[in-house]
Amino acid sequence: MTAQAAILPLARPHALAGIALVIAASACFSVLDTTTKYVSAGVPILMALWFRYFFQAVATTAVVLPLRGMQVWRTRRLGWQLVRGVLLLASSVLSFTSLRYLPVGEFTAMVMITPLVITLLAARLLHERVSPLRWALVVGGFTGTLIIIRPGGGTFGWASLLPLALVASNAAFQVLTSKLARTEDPVTMHLYTGWTGTAAAFLMLPFVWTAVPDPWLWACMCLMGLMGTVGHFLLILAYYRAPAAVLTPYLYTQIGFAMIGGVLVFGHVPDHLSLLGIGMIAFCGAAGAWLTVRERRAAAS
Repeated sequence: MTAQAAILPLARPHALAGIALVIAASACFSVLDTTTKYVSAGVPILMALWFRYFFQAVATTAVVLPLRGMQVWRTRRLGWQLVRGVLLLASSVLSFTSLRYLPVGEFTAMVMITPLVITLLAARLLHERVSPLRWALVVGGFTGTLIIIRPGGGTFGWASLLPLALVASNAAFQVLTSKLARTEDPVTMHLYTGWTGTAAAFLMLPFVWTAVPDPWLWACMCLMGLMGTVGHFLLILAYYRAPAAVLTPYLYTQIGFAMIGGVLVFGHVPDHLSLLGIGMIAFCGAAGAWLTVRERRAAAS
């Protein structure tokens, strides 16, 4: 792929639409994480996980099937569709477990190592061009994340290791999403993801099922399902409109949304060093937006 071919998509209007979609998806995921932390205190993790996937699968199928018919299930990459569903399920298990022990904002900051890994994979596997300045911005965001994590410090415990596995599974999931979105129908991808996670979680459900008498917890689990459904569909649409390397800086916006959720729901305010790290990440994200605009102008000229 030539440099001109790699930059050319930035000159199209749908690149900015992809950025807007990935920011909206990040907001949905932050609501999902905040609600998950609240629910995990009263509902077994695997039970909440199954309900989240079941909600997504049923809601998507009920809306799509009457409009598209059975042909919506047609795919040329069935194996990869199933792998994508398993990767998301693994990410969800690790995410639900991590949120039981970690604050929402700090958890999200740790997971923001993922964009660095995605950029590496996008450059190596998807052959997307990544400019030196964009590399510097991603590294800057990664440095800010390390300031929040502070390995070896008093805030770093065994639970902090859980998101590291999540980073690997989530990066693989998002790169595979970007790859499949080039040839597969986003709605088809969404259906297979939901039902793959539902079927896999169902196998474990008999071992963890318990009565949930509180209607509020059921309402929160419905919200989890709704946010997961909308968020992942928006993410698929985003990768359909712009390359992964362009969208990467905007994934950092999820930290800001998670901070708001942590303060409003749990009253948790990060310390000064965490705020410094978050500020670095926010700066790199804003600089990434400026870089995108500059590259579009260069391509147009």
